[in-house]
Amino acid sequence: MTGEVVLETERLLLRPWRVADAVVQRELWTERDPRVPPHRRIDADGHPTVADLEDAIRARKSPGLFAIERKAEHDVIGYCGLVDGELAFELLQRVWGQGYATEAATAVLDRARSSGHERLSATVREWNTTSRRVLAKLGFTEIERRDVDSVHGTTLVTAKRL
Repeated sequence: MTGEVVLETERLLLRPWRVADAVVQRELWTERDPRVPPHRRIDADGHPTVADLEDAIRARKSPGLFAIERKAEHDVIGYCGLVDGELAFELLQRVWGQGYATEAATAVLDRARSSGHERLSATVREWNTTSRRVLAKLGFTEIERRDVDSVHGTTLVTAKRL
């Protein structure tokens, strides 16, 4: 497809989702911490299913969130992108600790800067130390705490000037 935005780093391609990637999306859903709010976890009826996620990919018109594909392995390991001016990323647990989230997010930040964004935010649960470390490496700083929740954790709002 022409006109698709693809971001490239040394090890990664950030590209639009393909229907075949729904399996990876489902795996991300299955790995989520039980403290993640219920609307972001698989429900009692097993939804979203792979078929649900395939339908969502087909319906998506613009790629706010890019699939992260490793160049050498040709496999999708998560996503990264912007949703309403907010940085978002999630990677499969088996690739944590290898710098992929920081590398992918850096590419997204560079694109945001070149597209005229002056500031971005990112929200993260206080208990999510892995994502908090990535955001700190990227230069995001905490500006607000909200939604204090003893079950799901307090939401930290972070921001970065570009």
